[in-house]
Amino acid sequence: MDINMKGLIKILVLAVVFVAVSCNKSTAPNYQFMPNMYESAGYETYGEAAFPNGVEAQLPAEGSVARGHIPFDIENTTEGYELAKATLMNPLDSTQVDLERGKELYNIYCGICHGNKGDGQGNLVKREKILGIPSYDDAGRAITAGSTYHTIYYGKNAMGSYANQLKEEERWQVVSYVLKLKADLEK
Repeated sequence: MDINMKGLIKILVLAVVFVAVSCNKSTAPNYQFMPNMYESAGYETYGEAAFPNGVEAQLPAEGSVARGHIPFDIENTTEGYELAKATLMNPLDSTQVDLERGKELYNIYCGICHGNKGDGQGNLVKREKILGIPSYDDAGRAITAGSTYHTIYYGKNAMGSYANQLKEEERWQVVSYVLKLKADLEK
């Protein structure tokens, strides 16, 4: 091969590389090894589907428990409330109770109605938006850790449930703080 031929081959190789690089579309994949990963079939939530009941949105499997959720075995009934009041105890020991954290959570979720002192004189009560919030030291209520937890979990009367807003450990922190407020009121 002479020198002109070697130069011509080099120019030809550079031209091919230049054309290949310039024609490459980097915004889209060149090859799709699993095309249904890129272009999956979309299903409407309540549209027709391949499931036996014909609905795409399915209920969780029977007996399954969501990750991080601990089921509460006491029912949302008057009997369940009385059972919780009599038997349910705070699982946190004295080293795990954080009254400062309980106070923060109480002020966020409870203080607006129950008052920062637990006397039933929260801002909504003072403005007469809601009525009939008794004090924690009310002898007729005789609240306990179990009754407070049951009420936070399920709600009671006009008060709704806070089970979705507070994790289990946070609920028990609030229970500890409520019992501290009750003890302070009884002094």
